[in-house]
Amino acid sequence: MTPPVFLVEAADLAADRVTVDGAEGRHAAVVRRIREGETVDLSDGRGLRARCTVTAVGGDHIVCAVVERREEPAPRPRLTVVQALPKGDRGELAVEMMTEAGADAVVPWAAERCVTRWKGDRAAKALAKWRATAREAAKQARRARLPEVADLADRTAVVELLAGADLGVVLHEDGASRLSQLEPPVGQDADVVVVVGPEGGFSDAELEAFDAAGAVRALLGPSVLRTSTAGVAALSVLQARTGRW
Repeated sequence: MTPPVFLVEAADLAADRVTVDGAEGRHAAVVRRIREGETVDLSDGRGLRARCTVTAVGGDHIVCAVVERREEPAPRPRLTVVQALPKGDRGELAVEMMTEAGADAVVPWAAERCVTRWKGDRAAKALAKWRATAREAAKQARRARLPEVADLADRTAVVELLAGADLGVVLHEDGASRLSQLEPPVGQDADVVVVVGPEGGFSDAELEAFDAAGAVRALLGPSVLRTSTAGVAALSVLQARTGRW
């Protein structure tokens, strides 16, 4: 079984002995009940991973001796999912599953037909929840790189993402091609952007704008998935097609 992952500052990982305190330390000592002699991984969330042996445990912290360090390169191609805002807590569910499935970036999108709207204080709180969900899901998945959760995007921002991608995909039930049939880009800087629409579907104006940006409309399969599950299904296909899995 792979060791649990705890997040620390990059500067802390330069030392041979690291004290994990604060919320991470309490989680390790109290929730996970880590014990002296166990092996854990510490990471800065940006690719640096340190394999450690726990040498001491306190009520709200653990002390770790670094055994080895390694820098994990960012996987390629980069996979970004633009997620239309789902209803209720399905947004956090989508972020959790997409993080576990290896998304490199998640972009919340205020589509025309979204029922949910992020405005004012609600927007800041909702975005904070998405980012906290991604952080915890990345730890659960033993990831050394946290996915980026971007600020709320509008149609113009999504068009820019699609236009700049090596492969831009809009998941749509009327797509002419299956996602599994698309040829993924290769190269050190290659990136794929996938757009997941809202419960009410894309508007004609959105589809026209995405088509003009060079995006491909692609079909996942014969069934229509919820907006909160389509992203993780698409990532699974792309992970296999690109060889990342």
